[in-house]
Amino acid sequence: MSVSTQKPTLGIIAGSGKFPLLVARAARNAGLRVVAIAHEGETDPALEYETDSIVWIRLGQLGRLIRGLKTHGVRTAVMAGAIEKRRMFGNILPDLKGLGLMSRLAIFHDDDILRAVARELDREGIEVVSSTTHVPELVAPPGILTMKRPSKAEKEDMVFGWRIAKELGGLDIGQCVVVRQKTVLAVEAIEGTDRTILRGGRLAREKAIVVKVSKPNQDLRFDVPSIGVGTIRSMAKAKASAIAVEAGKTLLFDRDEMISLADKEGISIVSLQGEDIPS
Repeated sequence: MSVSTQKPTLGIIAGSGKFPLLVARAARNAGLRVVAIAHEGETDPALEYETDSIVWIRLGQLGRLIRGLKTHGVRTAVMAGAIEKRRMFGNILPDLKGLGLMSRLAIFHDDDILRAVARELDREGIEVVSSTTHVPELVAPPGILTMKRPSKAEKEDMVFGWRIAKELGGLDIGQCVVVRQKTVLAVEAIEGTDRTILRGGRLAREKAIVVKVSKPNQDLRFDVPSIGVGTIRSMAKAKASAIAVEAGKTLLFDRDEMISLADKEGISIVSLQGEDIPS
């Protein structure tokens, strides 16, 4: 296959959700040629319409992933979109290269796996860069984003939850905690943020505080924390009153719709920086 050299090429290693589509659209608007490696059962088929070429693989087919990128002349790639973590138990069908990588991992933590994949790509001459480079408008700015401002008690819970979330993140367990009155009600594990919010909300009954942050020393080329309309819907169902996220290290999807829904539901969205948290 001949590869066009008219445009620089960006590879997108795509998971689920709309993020891969947004990155692809932004990259093409910037004049890049876009090649996607999509995961069966995870990636939105609509990504085909946002890319110049697409290769479908199964989860764990690292050899096919690398061949797909190299065949299309990719030298720079991003990882965009989530993979349903529960699929890793019983649904992964690795090829030989994938098996080789898995056999070298002592612990199957998110960042360990993704760093190992990035190292394999680097050995093949493919650099993995941050996906936020192409969609900087999605990154959370600092400040209170909603009409409703958090109360003093809610701010104290945010600070408490922030510290807990950072400690848990250091163990690569999750990025989100739910607290109330300086008590931890739920911590995110494999189930994801929305289920964590609902679980914490059942215990709080009302006025729970959600905190979602990046892990300490998290490599933001990979799993960037994100919230969106679905997060606020889960909070409304759980009768949670506020959410704190990390400024500059969190993606906000459908920001206007998300903030409008939060205002309607009386929920505060606060974007904090590390220096905002007392030591």
